[in-house]
Amino acid sequence: MKIVDRLSWPIVIVLCLTLGLAPFTPEPHVWQKLQMLFSGTLKAPVDIFDFLLHGVPWLLLLVKTIRR
Repeated sequence: MKIVDRLSWPIVIVLCLTLGLAPFTPEPHVWQKLQMLFSGTLKAPVDIFDFLLHGVPWLLLLVKTIRR
């Protein structure tokens, strides 16, 4: 948890706005993968990896917010 605490807020926010939302069109990958997760179609390894890749910045933001 010390690593999360040492990350600055601007870096976490920039990660969320860039990697967390990329690609921006037609819809962000993280949103698309969340829809797949809730509909039960998130099964392919590449989709799971993609969900983790684009979801980590948002998870960091959540953990940093809770720890504050």
